[in-house]
Amino acid sequence: MLFRSVAAAATGQAQTPTSVPAPPRGSASPQAPDYVIGPDDVLTLKFWREDDLSGDVIVRPDGRITVPLLNEVAAAGLTPATLKAQLEQRAQAFISEPNVTVIVKQMNSRRVFVNGMVEKPGAYPLVGPMTALQLIALAGGFREFANTDQIVIMHRGASGQPGLRVSFSYRQGMRRKNPIPDPELQPGDTLIRS
Repeated sequence: MLFRSVAAAATGQAQTPTSVPAPPRGSASPQAPDYVIGPDDVLTLKFWREDDLSGDVIVRPDGRITVPLLNEVAAAGLTPATLKAQLEQRAQAFISEPNVTVIVKQMNSRRVFVNGMVEKPGAYPLVGPMTALQLIALAGGFREFANTDQIVIMHRGASGQPGLRVSFSYRQGMRRKNPIPDPELQPGDTLIRS
């Protein structure tokens, strides 16, 4: 609202108040409804009127979280809305009318990796759509003498096993005329340049 007021004042336009309805009590997190929770994600669980049950939890490598009273709860592979429903169902044994909010505080399970002759190899968060050229830019570009014609993108297959390998040429992707398509990356993909 402040941004709208400043922008309206700067342009001399009249302000039109907007009202944004509050999210329903116990709603899932504000990210996309189809976000799938994975290992290493940090979740904030807020139980209404139950501060002892509320707090941040990390999804362990086995896909589970530990919640007071509820003990071990499977979280990986679920959306925040599905996890919310599961937590509310299990909490009914201890709380009358439980109401839980599930927020993905850190999306650590969605990463892509770049190795080889780039300035900053390593893991990068995949918080939205990202292409191979964008990942190369995030990694600081190529080092001197890197062969930019032989880039391999290794897609992660089922159960984390190596999947499809796609070859890509940076030079052909950067051409002004008829560039080759810039492949979109998926969580767990690794871009390799020797």
